[in-house]
Amino acid sequence: MTYRIEVVGADALEACRGVRREVFVVEQRIPEPEEMDEYDAHAVHLLATGPQGPTGTVRFLHGAAADKKYGHAGVDGATTAVLGRLAVLPAARGTGLGADLVRAVEAEALRRGLAEVYLEAQTHALGFYERLGYAAYGPEFDEGSGIPHRAMRRAL
Repeated sequence: MTYRIEVVGADALEACRGVRREVFVVEQRIPEPEEMDEYDAHAVHLLATGPQGPTGTVRFLHGAAADKKYGHAGVDGATTAVLGRLAVLPAARGTGLGADLVRAVEAEALRRGLAEVYLEAQTHALGFYERLGYAAYGPEFDEGSGIPHRAMRRAL
């Protein structure tokens, strides 16, 4: 399948949220108010669209929003993109779209002059991110959803 991945504005935020709603709220049973947070307004959103419409999304924070939400984790928003909310609909899983979305975040972060990417991965996804060059560090933790996570980083 062919997908187009692009940075999108507020006009496409509902399409991004639709993918996230399907993956996180419906599949993983994360409460919607927890998933659709106030940081959406400050994030850079990327949307993957295929023949059937929106199929994947990811966002990243940097600057003051990253400092506010992730400063406790040692994130410096001036140099770090915080990748989050990576979601791919079931029909597109196993196609490489998830990896393509991560690489698109990295490319956009570099374009914006950032030096690294930080993320908090669900532990079942550690291998996926490790194959993309991310290294886990620190202990496992629950970021509020009841799903275990680990911090990961990759220099760009």
